[in-house]
Amino acid sequence: MMINRQPKTIGSWEYLRSIGVPDMPPRTSPFDPGYDPHTLISHLEQSAHLISVLKVSMACWQVANETATRIKIDAARRLNLNVCTGGGPFEVAATFDKLPDFLDLCAGMRFTRIEAGEGFTETHLDPRQIVQMAEQRGLEVQFEVGKKHAGSFTTDMVGELIDQGKRWLDAGAKSIVVEARESAENVGIFGEKGAFDARAADRFAEAFGLDIAIYEAPNKPSQFALLNHFGPGVHLSNVRIEELLRVEIYRRGLHSDAFQHHNLRPAGPQQ
Repeated sequence: MMINRQPKTIGSWEYLRSIGVPDMPPRTSPFDPGYDPHTLISHLEQSAHLISVLKVSMACWQVANETATRIKIDAARRLNLNVCTGGGPFEVAATFDKLPDFLDLCAGMRFTRIEAGEGFTETHLDPRQIVQMAEQRGLEVQFEVGKKHAGSFTTDMVGELIDQGKRWLDAGAKSIVVEARESAENVGIFGEKGAFDARAADRFAEAFGLDIAIYEAPNKPSQFALLNHFGPGVHLSNVRIEELLRVEIYRRGLHSDAFQHHNLRPAGPQQ
């Protein structure tokens, strides 16, 4: 029964708590594929509190106007965000034996983290050496497991990638990223037409935990599949920054589809 009363001032987060939406740490790492500074900064001002790590992705930042790139990174740093490079530039630098120069560049641009990987190259990296080189320049490292062009993971492949990820964690890497590219089709834990391999996803979660494992989820089906399966605690990456708010309302059970899932739906008002 509705009772007429005088309206009161209430904030959005106060209201969300009243319907059982819990406070939670940021668990999405969105990427900037090369937006202009004004566009990116507007998104950051709107959503920085929802971002775990901002990835300035691919090699776009290397060919853009450097002043513009610095403006974006500086804006993110002012908002206390960690800023990570994409893995592609790292692999190119490793192939040409230019990692020291690449790491100097990243540190000079004020990145806080680099993504290492062997997604499209065969460089046989020494994890301890790479992490040490990065730390000497004040940089953290995250490592991406999986090949970009080798199709979805097989059972044996998952085991090998878990072993590889553990070597990087033992060397000091902060996170392990599970490859899904820009399509989430026939790559990593996603098969033909984006079919989600829950068992493979579970193996990475069991090996590393949801605080360490980061799953690339570049589109709506992959994002929703991972959140439906793991619930709000799963860490997603490769989310386009303009899709971040959609991911976060789904994570909190405020999306109509998420409301149907008991592991996402808000708990409701508490007596």
